[in-house]
Amino acid sequence: MADTETMTTEQIWRAVAAERMSLIELLETLSEDEWDHGSLCAGWRVRDVVAHIVLSTNAGIGWILVNLIRARGNLHRAIRDTAIRHADNTTTAQLLTELRDGIGLRVTPVGTTAADRLMDLLVHGQDIATPLGITREMPLDAARLALERVWTTDMSGCRTKLAGYRLVATNADWIAGAGLAIEGPVAALLLLVAGRRAGRDLLTGTGAARLIADESPR
Repeated sequence: MADTETMTTEQIWRAVAAERMSLIELLETLSEDEWDHGSLCAGWRVRDVVAHIVLSTNAGIGWILVNLIRARGNLHRAIRDTAIRHADNTTTAQLLTELRDGIGLRVTPVGTTAADRLMDLLVHGQDIATPLGITREMPLDAARLALERVWTTDMSGCRTKLAGYRLVATNADWIAGAGLAIEGPVAALLLLVAGRRAGRDLLTGTGAARLIADESPR
């Protein structure tokens, strides 16, 4: 795997702020119907994803514990339920205001880092834009760092799910895994390891063909 120390912590936080500002600019162009459109996250509307981003921007340990208890200790359920609840009780204008208020915040919920905040924004930006047919570019260095973060932490078991494949970035110095080659831009590989099906059309190689065939309905 290539050396991935491409961004300092200061650069990461600046990239986080830039992604937040860029996301706001995109969201300001959407209609109410588009805010209620389904995202790439199953069962989540666009506004639910936005609410999740807002809540994770400044989540303290107390807030996390309270909502974990409400979700009976299930972290994924807690994240989903709190996002949907906040989206249901907050207007579109209020969500945008909350996003703007959080642009410069540098808070990392317990167990996370600045790289996690950046990764979250990059992936969720695609969760919002892709189903609406909007192209949202990822800055290369930011996407590469996020890809490395997801892979090294084995987020959502991505290394187990992609066992037997070798991931090769075609626009950066990044390789991981072993086996059949899946080649593609860093942004497409990030979506792959993050468990999204979007971006499959940008992947090539014998591994990509096998993966897509395995995912196709029988």
